[in-house]
Order: sequence, then C-alpha cells, then structure tokens
Amino acid sequence: MDKIVGVIGGVPQAASRNDDDFSDRLNHRYTTAMLIAFAVIVSTKQYVGDPISCWVPAHFTGSHESYTNDYCWVRNTYYLSFDEYIPKEHESDKRHMIPYYQWMPIILLLQALFFHLPIMVWRTLNRKSGIDVNNIVEAGESFQNAEKAANRDKMLEYMTIVMDRYLKTQGKEKTEFTMSIKNCLSRTVCFMSGRRQGNYLISLYLVTKVLFIINVVSQLFVLNSFLGTDYNLYGINVLRELFQGDDWTQSERFPRVTMCDLKVRRLGNVQRYTVQCVLPINLFNEKIYLFLWFWMVFIATMSCMSLLTWTLRSLFYTDRRRYVKKHIVLMEEDDEDGVHIKDDNGKHFKSFMEEYLRQDGVFVLRLIGHNTNAITVTEFVWELWQKYRREHAEESDGSFA
Repeated sequence: MDKIVGVIGGVPQAASRNDDDFSDRLNHRYTTAMLIAFAVIVSTKQYVGDPISCWVPAHFTGSHESYTNDYCWVRNTYYLSFDEYIPKEHESDKRHMIPYYQWMPIILLLQALFFHLPIMVWRTLNRKSGIDVNNIVEAGESFQNAEKAANRDKMLEYMTIVMDRYLKTQGKEKTEFTMSIKNCLSRTVCFMSGRRQGNYLISLYLVTKVLFIINVVSQLFVLNSFLGTDYNLYGINVLRELFQGDDWTQSERFPRVTMCDLKVRRLGNVQRYTVQCVLPINLFNEKIYLFLWFWMVFIATMSCMSLLTWTLRSLFYTDRRRYVKKHIVLMEEDDEDGVHIKDDNGKHFKSFMEEYLRQDGVFVLRLIGHNTNAITVTEFVWELWQKYRREHAEESDGSFA
C-alpha cells in the first residue's frame, strides 16, 4: 500500500508546473498517476495473488501443475460458457481467446505515457516562443501568496519586465531564408500563426488540447484490439445490463473462469488436455477498466469543453478586449489623477490590444488568472497598461494626454 500511495502522491509533485488549466491536468497529471497506480496493483501478488490457477487432472504432479499454470499464462486462455461444448482441436474459430491479461501492467503504463505526451509537446515548444510561460505563472502565484508588500512589488515588477520584453519582440523576428524542409514547413505554418502574428502560444495550446482529445478518444477504440471486446461501448453495455437485471460480471469481457488447451509428450505420444483455469487478476482488470471507461468519457468531455472555450476566446476580439478592459477599469476607479481609457476614446487602448498584447498576451493573462486569482491579473494588466502608456507618451513627446 505504501508503494501505491507513493506513486499517487509522487507523480503530481513531479509535475508541479502550472502552465495549463484544470482539464489539462486531469489528462496528464491525475490520469497518469492513476494509471501507474493501477499498473502497480495488477503486478503485485500482495493484492492479486497468483494471477492464474488451473484445475489439472488428478494424476498430475506438483511440477505438472506448475507447468500447466505457466503454459496457460504464456499461451493465452479462451472463454467458454458452461452450456457450450469444448471445441475440438481444429475448431479454432469457436475459441474466444483472452490475449490481454499477461500484458495488463504494460498496457496501463503505455496508456499513462500517451496521456503525458501532449503536455510534453506543449512544454517543449512553448519554450521556443521567447517567454517561459510556467515561470511567469509561478511568479503570479508567488505574487498572490506573498505576505510582504515589498515582495509583492518585486514579483509584479519582474512579471511586467519579462512580459513587456516578450511582447515587444513579437512581430520583429526575422529569419534568413534557407532551403530546407524544416524552414519551408515553418514558413508555411507561421503564415497563419506564429510569433510574428502574435498567436504562437495560443495556437500551440489549442493544438495541445486537440492532442489530448485525440489521445483519450483513440484509447477508447484502440483498447478494443487489446481487450478483444467492444471497449468503446463497455460502460454503456454495463449500464444496460444493470437496468435489465442481468449479471454484468458474467461475460466474455473479463472472465474469471477460462479454458486452456495444452499438449504433453509422453514416451513419443502426444496427449492433449483441456483444463479449466481461474484468472483472479480479472477481478481487478474488470473494475479498473470499467472505472477507466467512465473516467475517460469524463475527461474527454471536459477537454472538449475546454477546447471550445479557449477557441472562442481566441477567435473573438471583443471577448479579449472586454477581458482586458474590465481589469483596467477596476484600477482606474482608484486612479483619480491618471488618464483613463475613455479620455482618448479608446484610441491608445486599441493600440494596446492590437499592437502590444495581441492574442498571445491576452492568453498569458488568462492562464495566470486560471492559476491565481482576479486580483493578481488586475494588478498585472494595470502595470502593463501603465508601462505602455508611459512609453507611448515619451515617444510622442508628452502628447499622450
């Protein structure tokens, strides 16, 4: 039990970055920890016991029984209901083979890997944007948790400098033309999205969310091949059987009792045996994969909702404008001597949105808001707005007002 608690508690701590939202963490953090814990459970005799135990003829010795158990574990067993006759040797089409139980820990670990891959893509590629998104989000968290005013001011100044440096480099990046597949692909993709267009981060983030959705939906169908059943409909079938009053555990999905055919050579003669085996491990596999079906449907729904929300936010300028303006207006109410947005009919605010923040700037602000609180975002937006306004005033020789 200590091992399982360590796995569940250790994985989230190892992935403590917060450059994402809750739906992303459901995929790459909590699901990954859960799958690793399940892999530990099904591979530990402390919980499962002997994974297979076969009922052998009375004349079999202890070594024969051990051989039979090992053989049936390695060579697969097949499901056969008690009202069906045992198929003959040549009737292979009448055997519903159970091919997965030996590989269950590996399958669970592979699932965990694929749930973690999309966030690795996001974290690897967002570093190429010129700003460490996780670093600035962590700075926002430090600002939120700081008790001393001096520390809060220091963190806010740091966030403003880093963000301002990144925003000013957007659109100014120039690359030399070289004849290479990588360069041509980069130019083609970056025609619609990239640092020069000010939407590199948000585009990469949306692609990452699509990868999360593709992964979870694909796993629902790919598991059909491993488990040998219609796993994509597993939860629906179980619910239907429950409502009909049927015993949903008595099926070929995760059978407890299976059959195994083996041949034994005795003094030149080959004798064929059919033995009945018990698979205690399927008690765990059944409950694990029933839970995982509902869990994957849940996180697929959450991921789709999150993707839709972030897509709408990135497409509609009015939504981004409303979000930023709301935070600035909150601070302007306490800034009696300052120049407000309405004083120049929003001219400079429009420039602030379209030429300075653009889509990536607003995206980083929203990401900070997801991981901190509204006060942190308000103070951060206000500092960026004040800095932009001062620099614009200097460039126009004090004619800003």
